[in-house]
Amino acid sequence: MIGLAEDGVLGWFEATVLGIIEGLTEFLPVSSTGHLIVGQRMLGLGGGETANAFAIGIQMGAITAILVLYWHRLTDALRTVMRPEPGKPNLLWQIVIAAIPAIVVGLLFEDWIDTNLFSAKVVAYTLIIGGVLLMVLERFLKGRTEKVAELSQMPYRTALWIGVWQCLALIPGTSRSGATIGGALVLGLSRTAAAEFSFLVGLPILYGASIYKLVSARETLTSDMISPFAIGTIVSFLAAIAVVKPFVAFLRRHSFAPFAWYRIVAGSVLLILIASDYL
Repeated sequence: MIGLAEDGVLGWFEATVLGIIEGLTEFLPVSSTGHLIVGQRMLGLGGGETANAFAIGIQMGAITAILVLYWHRLTDALRTVMRPEPGKPNLLWQIVIAAIPAIVVGLLFEDWIDTNLFSAKVVAYTLIIGGVLLMVLERFLKGRTEKVAELSQMPYRTALWIGVWQCLALIPGTSRSGATIGGALVLGLSRTAAAEFSFLVGLPILYGASIYKLVSARETLTSDMISPFAIGTIVSFLAAIAVVKPFVAFLRRHSFAPFAWYRIVAGSVLLILIASDYL
């Protein structure tokens, strides 16, 4: 079983809450994994391999929202994946290339990350540090000219470097969205292109991580987990559907400042809760 709520099992309420947290935070630069870790602790659920497997597994719901929202662009890229148009990078190859660094680093350091970094204290510090870095990023971007307005203009080498930035998200609390969007902006992408590529590059990463984690923890999973997992996955899908498009529209007109301040305040509150033994 996955940790211990008051009735001894993960119920529909806990699964719904965690699904909402995952769907709302997966594509915002605030760290979904960090919020899930804290959410589990506050709901009275334990940590460990099975809890981590559930938290990562329900990401399949959120990333499926991207599959639905960007289906036409993905199918268009599929038609030319083996015969790319001259001088026009193929979106699917961009995604695959960007996914490689995080896959390699994640597989190499998976056990160490699970053992040492899945804690509320790590999340608190990375939330604060990430918030400060988002503010620094905004100052860095002032006055800069965008080099890549659309993903169809992005070279494969740029996709690879965005993939390197994505490796930072292996640290809970960092935010995969924040790392990839931030890296893409530094490399010259427009805000819209950076956000959309961040969503799309999550397809192989989140599907792969979810399936791998669930298979790795299969011996500790029980039949009681099927219903909560289905609820959490469906809820995360619906929440993500509601968030993605408004977030892209927000980035076209606003900076990361609100998310930076949120991270700093949330991380500080979390440190206080930890110091007071609440978590």
